[in-house]
Order: sequence, then structure tokens, then C-alpha cells
Amino acid sequence: MASKKKGMSLLWKISVGFVLGILLGVIMGPMVPNSPFLSGWIVPLLNAIGNIFLTLLKMLIVPLVFSSIVVGAASIGDPKALGRIGAKTIALYLVTTAVAIAIGLALGNLMQPGVGMNIAGAVGEAKPSQPLVDVLLGIFPSNPIDSLVKGNMLQIIVFALFFGVAALFAGEKGRRAVAAFESIAEVMYSMTHIIMGLAPYGVFALIAVTASKYGLSILAPFAKVIAAVYIGCALHAGLVYSGLVTAFCKRSPLWYFKGVQEASITAFVTRSSSGTLPITIANVRDNLGVSEGISSFVLPLGATINMDGTALYQGVCALFVAQAFGVPLDFGAQMSIIVTATLASIGTAGVPGAGLIMLTLVLTSTGLPIEGIGLVAGIDAVLDAARTCVNVTGDTAVCAVVAATEGETLTPNDRRPA
Repeated sequence: MASKKKGMSLLWKISVGFVLGILLGVIMGPMVPNSPFLSGWIVPLLNAIGNIFLTLLKMLIVPLVFSSIVVGAASIGDPKALGRIGAKTIALYLVTTAVAIAIGLALGNLMQPGVGMNIAGAVGEAKPSQPLVDVLLGIFPSNPIDSLVKGNMLQIIVFALFFGVAALFAGEKGRRAVAAFESIAEVMYSMTHIIMGLAPYGVFALIAVTASKYGLSILAPFAKVIAAVYIGCALHAGLVYSGLVTAFCKRSPLWYFKGVQEASITAFVTRSSSGTLPITIANVRDNLGVSEGISSFVLPLGATINMDGTALYQGVCALFVAQAFGVPLDFGAQMSIIVTATLASIGTAGVPGAGLIMLTLVLTSTGLPIEGIGLVAGIDAVLDAARTCVNVTGDTAVCAVVAATEGETLTPNDRRPA
């Protein structure tokens, strides 16, 4: 019937907004400096629209993550099962991260992005890195309310896990608390759908501002490092994630990528793993058929500690800086990059640009010039889009694999009508 005819899907609306935003940004970019109307009105307006959309997404994060993990931990039912699922999840996240760094280093050695640049005098600002012991101690909240207010995601996740597990042992009264959080989680999912209705407009505005600011000319001097990161991200998704889905889920990679495409595109544009989390959860549940218990545990954890794209980017950029400054890196030094970048990716916040900050840790640990940060910073927004897309896509792949290994039957191909 005509009344049941569907309009354009959200994915297509986001895609149209993305393409139109690029076109507008590239066209108006050269005119912005000489046009008070564009620089004083249009660009600020677009920037405001994009930031409002990002702010609305960020508004969802803390209540959504906390309620989802409490429900997820409690809904698994068996504390032994929670430990088993947690071990699988963390192991997969660490392994895929290490593989991503190795791919980045391989491409950096093959493509030699920094060779011949002979750049010196770049200005960068390094932040002192925390000792690993302090990082580990820092995930345990002394004041969980303060953690919730400040949005410290690792501490929020740890407290939510303790709360959910404790609810299992509290019997009937614990189940009442979990029921309340289930209601909160459902309200947050509903709010997510409302806010995602604004996504095409937010995406259009965000990408238009980015394209107008950076244009196409700024990409030329750094074409090799940009190509290395983008090729590496494509290889990691196409080989590692496809291989995991095929081997463990017994599904076609096309089924998988089609199911999570909205989350991947949103991550590419917003450059925020945490901001994309509501869409990621919806895609994995609705399109892949992963249960609430597993998705509510695996995905928020992944948005905080699983940064495959960021790790790959750190491998490429470390070699880029070394080559640009003429600093040789032997095999041992490159192995140390794998270890350091894997640990650094765990502490990388799921917000735009955080990977650049964590890159200082990798450069410091390998004795590379911190001034290299100044080189990468100019193109970081372009690199950030690809690495965040892979970060989020990797979360969904691990979630599907964990669900399959727990005996869940994932959604068959072509379940949804065309």
C-alpha cells in the first residue's frame, strides 16, 4: 500500500548530507577569507549546527553507557559468563589493535611517507605521559559520582560493571534496581532515535566546515601519509574484520558491513567513537541481531579501549615523523611502537583529536622528535575521520564475534525488506 511506502532511509539522507557538505565546503572555502558574509554568518552558522548535533550526541553518552552496562552485566545472569565474555572481549580488542599497528608500520615502511620531506623546525607541544601503573590505578573510581559528572568513561564502566554484578548477588532487590536501569536505557535508546533524525543536517554542517577550512590543497604535501592511513584502515577492515566475521559468525562480510554502515559513516563524519555509540548499539542489535546483554557490555567498553584505527594511525605517523626528521628506526624500535601504541590506544578518549594527544606518548617512548606533532596536526582532522571509522567498525566486529562464540544466532542475510 502507498501508506506503507518508505521514504529515503536515514543512511541515504546522511550520505546525501555528506556529499553536499563536501561540495559546499570546497566551493566556498577559497571565498571565505574575502567574504564577510561567509566568514561572519554562513561558516559560524554551519559550525553551530554541527556542534549542536555533536553536543546532543554527547548528551546521551554518560546515561546511556552507565545504564546499558549495568543492564548488560546483570542480564548475562551468571558472573562466570560475564568473566568469560569480558576475557574474550579484551583479548580480541588487544589482538586486533596490535595487528592494526603492524599494518600501519608495514605501510609506513613500504610507502615511505616522510622520506625526502626534510622538514625541520616544526613546533609541537608534548604532554607528559602517565606511568602505566598510574593509568591502571586511574580506572578505579574513588568517587563514582565525580566520575559520572566528569565523564571519565573508564571509571564509569568499572563502576557500572561492579554495580551490575552486585545486583546479581542482591537478589530480588537487585532485580528491582536493574529494572529501573532497563527503563532508563530504553528511554535513552528512544532519545537516540530522535536525535539521529537530525543527523543528516549535522553531518552536512560538520563536513562543510571541515572542507572549507582544509580544502584540497592542504592535503597535497602529505598525500603519502594520508594515503597510508586510509589504505591501512581499508585493509584492516577488509581483511581482519571480514576474516573474523567469516570465521566465527559464519556470515558474509557484506552482511556485516551493510549492517553497521550507518555507525561507520557517522563515526567518519563526527570523529567520535563515544558520540557514535548510540548508533553503534542500535545497528548491532537491530541489524546484526546481537543480544542486549552482550552488546551493552562489549560496545561501551570498545568505545573506550578499542582504538584500532588510532593505533594504526600512530604506527604510520611515528614512521612518518622518523622519516621526515631523518631518524632511523630499527626492528626493535618498531616492535616497541607496537607495544606502546597498543597500551596508548586503551587510554585514548573516544572524542575528536584525542589520537593526536596519544601520539606524543608513542613519539616520546621511541625517542622521536616531539616537534613531529606539529607536522601531523595540520592533517589530523583528515586522518581522524578514517581512524575513528575503523575504531567503531572494530567494536561491532568484536561484538558480533563474541556473540557468535557465546552461541547466539545472528540475524540472517536479507532479513530486512529492501
